[in-house]
Amino acid sequence: MMWIALAALVCALLPCLLFLCNLLYFAEPPQPDADDGRPKISVLIPARNEELSIGAAVESVLRSTGVDLELIVLDDASTDGTADVVRAHARKDARLRLATAPPLPEGWNGKQHACYVLGGLARYELLCFLDADVRLAPRALARMVAFQRKSGAALVSGFPRQETKTLLEWLLLPLIHFVLLGFLPLAMMRRYATSPGFAAGCGQFMLTDRHAYLRSCGHSAIRTTMHDGLLLPQRYRSVGLRTDLADLTHLATCRMYRSAPEVWRGLGKNATEGLAAPARIGPFTLLLGLGQVLPLPLLVWMLWNGAGAMHSLPAACAAAAVAAGYLPRVVASWRYQQSWRSVLLHPLGIAVLLVLQWVSLMRKLLGVQATWKERAYSAG
Repeated sequence: MMWIALAALVCALLPCLLFLCNLLYFAEPPQPDADDGRPKISVLIPARNEELSIGAAVESVLRSTGVDLELIVLDDASTDGTADVVRAHARKDARLRLATAPPLPEGWNGKQHACYVLGGLARYELLCFLDADVRLAPRALARMVAFQRKSGAALVSGFPRQETKTLLEWLLLPLIHFVLLGFLPLAMMRRYATSPGFAAGCGQFMLTDRHAYLRSCGHSAIRTTMHDGLLLPQRYRSVGLRTDLADLTHLATCRMYRSAPEVWRGLGKNATEGLAAPARIGPFTLLLGLGQVLPLPLLVWMLWNGAGAMHSLPAACAAAAVAAGYLPRVVASWRYQQSWRSVLLHPLGIAVLLVLQWVSLMRKLLGVQATWKERAYSAG
């Protein structure tokens, strides 16, 4: 029992300490300098069946200040009123134009193809790829451009505040920050700025310049994949380009999914390109299972069976592991405006996340297809 409790403590402490250290590096983008002028930027939104969200996304972009922009929305064979909503807004603002995606070529993921097409339509040198469910604050674009300039990175991405309303949304989506800051050393990410092993990003908001995008081959280099948030930064780094991350909690919001089935399908569709990759899933299951799921039931079991008296070293280790597991979630809830319900059910959330990863891997190994936006892809 002592060795189990000690292993749980070590596995809980490692991500806890790294999370706390990373708070120094994961910051909001800076304010632009007075002499930065008004950068010209093309905001590019791929949209497939986004009738419910595209209007608010367009309006938030057009309210941007401190930049000169064009906004291009690519209607990717939508079967709802997405195009009609965009047309209505385009009639009121000449900065917005609607484009129609060509047929999806064989071997391409839908989003990667749409982004690739958008990159070719853009007029300006700065390209911002934005998901249709993201809402920007007026200064978000200007500050991210300032961040890119000051960081020297060819590609920067930002993590918006995730709006969560249904059970699986608030149980799982706040874990994005926990996994990012608990397992990626941001100091090393910046020190080894072109190492693909330290690549990370958020596909909801990515800003780059045209020269770097062409040098990396952009989305065409990851055409068969579904996880551009991770794989596009990896591609940039593999050709010697720097990438970086910023916190957009107070500058952008996103309602990624709207129901439990959407959460499950959405997180599972690209899981094997992330945590559920065959080389990663074993170590992550061990670290998360021992450090985040086991400590609380282990401590309760010890107390229930009388093994958890104050003088019991195993109980002390288990209690410390519980505290180390919860501390990052408490801090994240305050700093990134996350649901307290998710914090309280943290071990359950991690357990569900691990089940989702293994289900995704099994589906991929069995050749089961994943369906997203009414298109079928290889699972994971």
